[in-house]
Amino acid sequence: MGNLKQRVVNKLATVSLSWMPFAEVASAEIPLSRLLRLSLFQVTVGMAMVLLAGTLNRVMIVELDVPASLVGGMLALPLLFAPFRALIGFRSDVLQTALGWRRVPYIWKGTMLQFGGFAIMPWALLVLSRQGYAAEAPIWLGLGSAALAFLLVGAGMHIVQTVGLALATDLVPERDQPKVVGLMYVMLLLGMIFSAWIYGVLLENYSPGRLVQVIQGSAVVTMILNVVAMWKQEARDRARGLAKVAAANADFSGSLASFVAVRGVRWLLVMIALGTAGFGMADVLMEPFGGQVLLMSIAQTTKLTVVLALGTLVGFVGASRWLANGRAPLGVAFAGALVGAPAFVAVIVSASALSVWMFTAATFAAGLGAGLFGHGTLTMTIRLAPKQQIGLALGVWGAVQTTSAGLAIAAGGVLRDAMLSSGSRGADAASPYVAVFTVEAVLLVAALLVAVPLWRSGRKAAAQPVNAAVG
Repeated sequence: MGNLKQRVVNKLATVSLSWMPFAEVASAEIPLSRLLRLSLFQVTVGMAMVLLAGTLNRVMIVELDVPASLVGGMLALPLLFAPFRALIGFRSDVLQTALGWRRVPYIWKGTMLQFGGFAIMPWALLVLSRQGYAAEAPIWLGLGSAALAFLLVGAGMHIVQTVGLALATDLVPERDQPKVVGLMYVMLLLGMIFSAWIYGVLLENYSPGRLVQVIQGSAVVTMILNVVAMWKQEARDRARGLAKVAAANADFSGSLASFVAVRGVRWLLVMIALGTAGFGMADVLMEPFGGQVLLMSIAQTTKLTVVLALGTLVGFVGASRWLANGRAPLGVAFAGALVGAPAFVAVIVSASALSVWMFTAATFAAGLGAGLFGHGTLTMTIRLAPKQQIGLALGVWGAVQTTSAGLAIAAGGVLRDAMLSSGSRGADAASPYVAVFTVEAVLLVAALLVAVPLWRSGRKAAAQPVNAAVG
């Protein structure tokens, strides 16, 4: 019986490694259980992303009748903090503390910002609902509080994600850094899928009170999971804390300039900006599109986030397989944009056909393209980063990606409101959304064109296979 049990355990271990392409990054010193526990910070980030960009934007636009341009502006508020991701990543590279911690203090600060934003958000939404005693409160109070809540949660997400990814790369050898970052993003997608399903179940019978309970629960879960993720991950090192940091390493502007000066980085950042904007412009509009044009329920549109995240997960896993088989990361990113452009064309066709299944399939394809594009560009960024600047490189990648996404989200909301006919429904309501989806397809085509000079940039590492670095 003992031998049979051992054989079963060994077989399950083999299966898990074959189906989880990043799991081989684990070692005797850093077991997979520890990496998975650390990845809980990505689960809370994914949970916040689903709540903000999925559930709340639908509720505010459709149920609370808040203009989409205003909601898009709120979702874009974290854009104000996004450029600081590079600075936060750099500071966590060189931070000196008495205990020698570099990453943990920043992760804790980000967690507190997330919790504070979620604490404010329920009361802001109650004021916006204009029900009961909340109807007597000035509307500007609800809008201002909601904006502050979105800003705090967004800033906390940026800090936790940037520094958490840097901490993950600290725990593994340099050759395994792209793989562990890939594992973290797989957990982000799984967190989005699971939380979107939970939110859809909890909000099946929507009411303002139920929404308040969901947000409050999210605040508590965020705090608990992030503390568990940080626990005993970064070793205390007083020698490192007392050591002097070299002036060259402590100069943020000089370090940033040296990274951007690396051949191929500028074109890569332009490609990231265009592709991210192309995939992200309709983030605030996908669920309202399903509700207003295809007449889908809140539960149905919330579960669209699951479909999108599943597509992105498949894209990440597929990208990992391609990279392991010798495909260049630039080719993977190119394939992602190549899948994304026709996906948004299919969304446009679903509006004229009033087809929910076509819209759902196109959403999955858009997620697939985003996963390929994100993994490809992320791997290229890590490979182009000078040694000892992983935190800075991840911060730059995150800053460009988030800034582009924020601007695109705000622009999509403004464009939709500018074209929307007051009181229109059905096919007439589709026109503003179609305009946004068309712009997205054009941006993805532009990202494909930028890949050409990037290929010609002469940076061999940007286009060489990454067998030894990514698996």
